[in-house]
Amino acid sequence: MAILASKMFAFVGFFVGSMLLGLANSAMFNELFQPSWALDHFAYEGELLKLKLDNYSGAGFSSKNKYMFGKVTIQIKLIEGDSAGTVTAFYMSSDGPNHNEFDFEFLGNTSGEPYSIQTNLYVNGVGNREQRLNLWFDPTKEFHSYSIFWNQRRVVFMVDETPIRVHTNMEQRGVPFPKDQAMGVYSSIWNADDWATQGGRVKTDWSHAPFVATYKGFEINACECPVSIPADDNAKKCSGNAEKRFWWDEPTLSELNLHQSHQLMWVRANHMVYDYCADTSRFPVMPVECEHHSHRH
Repeated sequence: MAILASKMFAFVGFFVGSMLLGLANSAMFNELFQPSWALDHFAYEGELLKLKLDNYSGAGFSSKNKYMFGKVTIQIKLIEGDSAGTVTAFYMSSDGPNHNEFDFEFLGNTSGEPYSIQTNLYVNGVGNREQRLNLWFDPTKEFHSYSIFWNQRRVVFMVDETPIRVHTNMEQRGVPFPKDQAMGVYSSIWNADDWATQGGRVKTDWSHAPFVATYKGFEINACECPVSIPADDNAKKCSGNAEKRFWWDEPTLSELNLHQSHQLMWVRANHMVYDYCADTSRFPVMPVECEHHSHRH
């Protein structure tokens, strides 16, 4: 118990005391982000940002900079009521056809049904790693935090600091891992009624428009990568060595602690409704990374 407490204290210590090299951290939208499209579908109300979707357009925003390793968090209150056919996305992505990408996609529902969240990872342009779960709370009533943590050993998706997915570096097994491309941070809202709700059987009811997702608490604790610096140099700049240490490289963050492992097991056992690793129709031979990416850390 003392060992676990020590680990957790170290985690908190490095998180709070993360004023180290290459760090960016702010909660103001306009310091970190900028609108990408449909500026007339943005609404600012104090600390809150609202994105609107109607039958004319959705909307989206992007970070002003790109990052490599660290943690990104946004608090979102999702679309209330009948949101069938809509998707609200929060994700990180690099550029180009061989890009890396970490996705949160919140899939709308007809009123009274659980909200589904789909995660996916692209590595060198290859995705098809979908997992889907039903949230254990109503994400339309209050703000909840959604986070992506990323270092050279793993990518962790978190909801209110509860890990819901871990993607571990398995390069030793020949599985590519996203560790050499700086990534921007993005969010958007759009109509996807061809697939988002019940496989596209339920369409968007535009009489309920505008559909609104509300944001606050924008945080980026990550290594900023200037566009002017070559990718290889950014990777070196954001990786720790004997002379510099980053909080995301600390040994305590190389794996989940016992409590986090139990949280992940609980999520998978009680709320997961789809896992590509278990889809034998799509993958008759189990992908190599699936041999490791079960409930283990």
